[in-house]
Amino acid sequence: MHNRLASFVDEHASALLAVSHDIHAHPELAFNETRASALLADTAERFGLTVARGAYGLPTAFEARFGTAGPNVAVLAEYDALPGIGHACGHNLIATAALGAALALHAARDGLAGTVTFLGTPAEEKGGGKEVMARAGAFEGVDAAIMMHPSGINLATMPCICVAEVRTIYHGKAAHASAMPHRGLNALDGLLLAYQAISNLRQHIQHTERIHGIVKEGGQAPNIVPERAVGEFYVRAKDEADLARLKPRVQACFEAGAKASGCRLELIWSDVDYLDLKTNWPLAARFQRHAEGLGREFFPVERLEPGSSGSTDMGNVSHRVPSIHPMLASAPRHVVIHNPEFTKWAASEMGDRAALDGAKALAMTAADYLADAPLREEAAKAFKVSTGLA
Repeated sequence: MHNRLASFVDEHASALLAVSHDIHAHPELAFNETRASALLADTAERFGLTVARGAYGLPTAFEARFGTAGPNVAVLAEYDALPGIGHACGHNLIATAALGAALALHAARDGLAGTVTFLGTPAEEKGGGKEVMARAGAFEGVDAAIMMHPSGINLATMPCICVAEVRTIYHGKAAHASAMPHRGLNALDGLLLAYQAISNLRQHIQHTERIHGIVKEGGQAPNIVPERAVGEFYVRAKDEADLARLKPRVQACFEAGAKASGCRLELIWSDVDYLDLKTNWPLAARFQRHAEGLGREFFPVERLEPGSSGSTDMGNVSHRVPSIHPMLASAPRHVVIHNPEFTKWAASEMGDRAALDGAKALAMTAADYLADAPLREEAAKAFKVSTGLA
């Protein structure tokens, strides 16, 4: 079965990489991945899958299911890009690996005992598409969820912490900044006071916590007292409990800026918080074994620098079902994700290889999960332990 799956990916490598390069060349932001979603769905249908588009209330989400009664493993695709720097997180590779795995498993479905669900999940970079889909029932009946992510090194998992997004709008009063500044209320002052307060707060938070943000709007002209200032911030913590304790401390900084400047504060916390990732180690170990069989060497997660953590809405999935989020080297180690340099590597020969290796290792892991009852039992037990249910 493993050879059959790998051979399928190799046989259709050109078609898969064409999808990867097309998505890479046409980056689309969260919830607007119209071209990428249609391309993935069209390709799946061309290979015989039945695809439900606009799945779970999201126009750019999709779902394809096939197989027989039994365990259900979901293979997840992401395909949104970053503002200004395109696919600097390599989501074109994530989408292609998931597509290749799903197509290979579909071609070998006569040898599988169970169901495969191919899920297109929009808006990972912003908006928490997987959580939105989960609330609409996307993971009901799913027993395990798997995906891969590009990186500069091979890792069995991605160290992840929680993140909450907040948009802050200060409403002041415009006036001539020279002739009558006393008639104005400076909204930019309110935001910058809050920014400075947050900078001070950073000295007194845990090493697993992060607060960072940008000024989106800060005024129209230097000779006009800014009547509106807008900032966007991320607040991160190692788990949901720590995040809940940190958010009020950050909010107090924003409120202080409003009080000091005399401006009105409009604070909008995102409806979706990204949760920490509960890696299912039996499944992660199986993926690593298959990827090593393809010639990859994995870096020990425990040797990563302290604080080397990101966030993903796959964490939300991992609180619901056994999940993995391994990383495959798609660029040299010194090239980091969310950097324009990584965008180039996401369409390179090294990136192509990661997409194909990812497709093979995901397909093999999914096939193992469906065929191996002891593996399913181990995964279920590990899930209960990681989520505090055992």
